[in-house]
Amino acid sequence: MTGKDDQSLEIIRSSLKLCPNFPKQGITFIDIFGIFGNPKAHRALIDVILKRLKDRSRTIDVVVGLEARGFVFGPQIALELQVPFVPVRKHGKLPGKVAKIDYDLEYGKDTMEIQENVLQPGRRILLVDDLLATGGTLGAAQKLCVDLGCEVVETLVIIELLGLNGRQKLNNIEHFTTLFQFSEGDLEAFAANADRIHESNHA
Repeated sequence: MTGKDDQSLEIIRSSLKLCPNFPKQGITFIDIFGIFGNPKAHRALIDVILKRLKDRSRTIDVVVGLEARGFVFGPQIALELQVPFVPVRKHGKLPGKVAKIDYDLEYGKDTMEIQENVLQPGRRILLVDDLLATGGTLGAAQKLCVDLGCEVVETLVIIELLGLNGRQKLNNIEHFTTLFQFSEGDLEAFAANADRIHESNHA
């Protein structure tokens, strides 16, 4: 990794915001929207992702983004790569005929769907989302794409939460890319220094 890469990652990292006890007590939510409120961080994010993809020499035919934050940067990656973007949504959010998959949550089940005929068999997929936690959602999205006859050549997230074993739910883990990894201790340290980091990078 070059010095420019390190600088770009720090710009991105400094734009993340931690929200303790959200959406419920004991949970620390990592808000990525500060990246998109900072044009330098936004540009750095797209550039870093494109470089990672170039370094890994993947041929990508379609970018598939997960609801909802995969919709925020997935279309821009697709535009830069000059390939289509296809959304994966929760049950009942897409019109027309859909292919769907049920998957387990920590408490209960959920369903994700993709419109039929938008992914032709043999397409090489870049799957994007903001976060890998327990891995249930991303793992199900991978399977949905494979069930439609496609190959998921790369799965990319901005943040991976360590200690939740999310990678165990994924296939082709050697084709998994994350920009940041946080353990529980990292989140505590990051929260303690967030104001200082923010002020330093936006002075």
